[in-house]
Amino acid sequence: MLWVKAFHLIFIVTWFSAMFYLPRLFVYHAICEDEAGNARFKVMERKLYRGIMTPSAILTLIFGGWLLSFYSLDQIATMHWLHAKLTLVILLFAYHGVCGRILKQFAADNNQRNHTFYRWFNELPVLVLIAVIILVVVKPF
Repeated sequence: MLWVKAFHLIFIVTWFSAMFYLPRLFVYHAICEDEAGNARFKVMERKLYRGIMTPSAILTLIFGGWLLSFYSLDQIATMHWLHAKLTLVILLFAYHGVCGRILKQFAADNNQRNHTFYRWFNELPVLVLIAVIILVVVKPF
């Protein structure tokens, strides 16, 4: 179980790293005014999303599901902190999907938002990360 937990944590870290960096790229891409920079951001965003962020999310899900398999349904039913954590994980996957949609808008040169929106958007996974860590470590309920 410890090996599964270790790999789950490794892929959480890589997924969150990408979720912190991709919206930051969106900030700079929204400010960019030259064609060469625009093309460079498109490549960086695509490679980060497809090459790191999505595979890390999938592996996080696989190893997280594997961790759940070590517990009985009766045990899981009483782990209310886990229910809250899994709700936040669903929100993270929704955020991941929104990032993919934004990436497609930038790729099509159809961005509708300014850099200020992306600066705020970039903070959402930080708040979720704080909540998830508190839920997993403290287990407040």
